Amino acid sequence: MFPVQLWLYWFPMSNQKGSVSYGEKVFTVEPFSTEHIPLAERHGQARHLFPLWLGANLTIADYALGFLPVALGLPWWLTILAILAGNLAGGLVLGLAAAMGPGAGYPQLILGRRAFGRLGGYLPAALNWISTVGWFTVNNILGAFGLQILFPGLSFAAAALILVVVQVLLAVYGHNLIHAYERIMSVVLGALFLIASVIALTKGQQIASYVPHTTGMLPLFAVVLAGVFSYIASWAPYASDYSRYMPPSTPVWPSVGWTWLGSALASAWLELLGAAVAVLAGVQGKDPIAALRIVMGWFGLPAVVAVILGGTAADALNLYSNSLSARALDVKLPRWLLAILAGAVGLAGSLYGGGHFGHFYESFLLLLGYWVTPWLGVLCVDYYLTGKRNEDMNRLPGTINGRGLGAYLAGILVSVPFMSGPLFTGPFAARMGGADFSFYIGFLAAGLLYLLFSRSAKTS
Repeated sequence: MFPVQLWLYWFPMSNQKGSVSYGEKVFTVEPFSTEHIPLAERHGQARHLFPLWLGANLTIADYALGFLPVALGLPWWLTILAILAGNLAGGLVLGLAAAMGPGAGYPQLILGRRAFGRLGGYLPAALNWISTVGWFTVNNILGAFGLQILFPGLSFAAAALILVVVQVLLAVYGHNLIHAYERIMSVVLGALFLIASVIALTKGQQIASYVPHTTGMLPLFAVVLAGVFSYIASWAPYASDYSRYMPPSTPVWPSVGWTWLGSALASAWLELLGAAVAVLAGVQGKDPIAALRIVMGWFGLPAVVAVILGGTAADALNLYSNSLSARALDVKLPRWLLAILAGAVGLAGSLYGGGHFGHFYESFLLLLGYWVTPWLGVLCVDYYLTGKRNEDMNRLPGTINGRGLGAYLAGILVSVPFMSGPLFTGPFAARMGGADFSFYIGFLAAGLLYLLFSRSAKTS
């Protein structure tokens, strides 16, 4: 209890000076799910989004993603450029999504009901349920590998189960405990990864001497850029889940900025650290967790602890938002029970994916962003350019909004020729050597089409 109380003392979530209502509710199971958050329950400021997204992205998946450019043979200068550009672009769209929460008071997927209709919103809700379970599984697999390094006699199944129990408890208690946990993790993980980064920099000459032997830089750059952008943008379908308790008067651009800064800073940092560890580990770098322990030397075990804790920080959000995705599908079970059920599904996925993690992670990451960015393009246009922000989303009739769903599906269709993945490569992507630009095209196409459809409806 003491670390939580100390952190809340320095960063109180309530807007009322001297109030301890937030601290008292940290260890109370959250009573709300997809309902509109009443004014009496609102608390927090835009700056509180910084430690939330910093802690959630100082994580195991970011670090593992840093191995991708080294595996592809991308030079250092292009690796740095791809990581920075992808995180700046992805962090911006994440910030735009998070800034919708205070004004609307609803979770992200419920906000989409106005653009898609209640029934039309089932499609993104179902896709997000699958995505959050997938990310939970990915992080849990890597965390279980880490626990096995710390405790060599521990079986993979036991390690995965231990992590699932911890993460399910965080999701069951919900919003306030998650905010408090991420604040603590932003400090703990920040300190641990800072030490790991300093150790890596002491071997800077070895890193600088890395010379990849490959050709065709543009396609490889595009692959890394797409992977980095896809990862950070994949948080967007549940960004306002963690800002909807803030007062309606919370300004938009500080909410965008603090989310952008926290997420992009953490993701870029861990991905660059992962790339450095991959170079330093050389042929021993096939397993990201084992490579970290080898490269860090005396700090190897604490670095593995950081990776495990980072996985729990990310998965707390994944499981919590997974339960809200199920509620957006109008599943009538309590939110806390849905979190437990999703944890069981993630545990089963961990046991299956643990045996062939590399292929599992690569395929999942490449497929993830294809549905997210067109949906986000429609949502941003609807909220910021055409939206009526005070509608009761839970009272919308069970219909389909053809404008939103049509623009979304058209955005996906337009982006198909630019897709490049293990299962399919579109004709334009093939002509560009496998470079994948579908994420950006899907976002722009869906958003522009929805804007045109909405304006046509107003003038008709």
